[in-house]
Amino acid sequence: MSLHHRLAATVLLASLAGIAQAQESTRQDLTAIPVARSFNLVGIGVGLIPRFSGANESRSMVLPVVRLGWRDKLYWNALQAGAWLWDSADGSLRVGLAVEPRFGWEGEAGTRVAGMEKRDFSVEGGPNIQWRTPAGVFYASFYHDLGGASDASTAQVQFIRVLLGRQALRLNGLVGLQWFSARSNEYYFGVRPGEARPGRPAYSPGASVSVQAGLNGSYALTSRGSLLFGAVLNRIGEAAADSPIVETPWQGVVYTGLGWSF
Repeated sequence: MSLHHRLAATVLLASLAGIAQAQESTRQDLTAIPVARSFNLVGIGVGLIPRFSGANESRSMVLPVVRLGWRDKLYWNALQAGAWLWDSADGSLRVGLAVEPRFGWEGEAGTRVAGMEKRDFSVEGGPNIQWRTPAGVFYASFYHDLGGASDASTAQVQFIRVLLGRQALRLNGLVGLQWFSARSNEYYFGVRPGEARPGRPAYSPGASVSVQAGLNGSYALTSRGSLLFGAVLNRIGEAAADSPIVETPWQGVVYTGLGWSF
């Protein structure tokens, strides 16, 4: 799973974990989308994601869903874990640190990455900021590769708005931008000279910005159980999309699952 797969999986899991049974009167928190800070949640979900970054074909993943918090300071929300270090007096602005996994990929036979060297799994992390407004929630982060696979940096800005906030049915909208450094794209989208083949020339991309939009929602089946669903579409930035390993710049994620809050 590539860098952009990591983004898609993060949104997928955070979406599954984040929206079950949140009440409008409850103060909200956020990783990839707003979540109520008054409950913990466990469950299971299944999603369809691209086989590798830029792939036309999708593959299914069965994923656990976990959201746990401690004293409104430490949290584990899907693929992201972190700590809030500072809150404004009115609680609308929060500053903290967070870490997330970054998945690599292997050169599968029969694909555009066949015969390429493995891109390793790593962990990235850094500061993040959340700002709640009457219009919605803004989220920003700047991460660096802490595991040393690519030694690269990424940054993102997201805006999340509740489109439908009824007690039984919730629907959220998400738009965002994510910046990938040249070193990041070089590692995950580049083709090294030794990996070049006929039809796959050596390629060294620069930095790029990806665009993201999606919808996610939940429907309360019981007082604690919810059906979770959503879809997210990413448009890979030009420098990455021009890589000879990319089949399409449009990368979609569709998912559903069940969650139980406690």
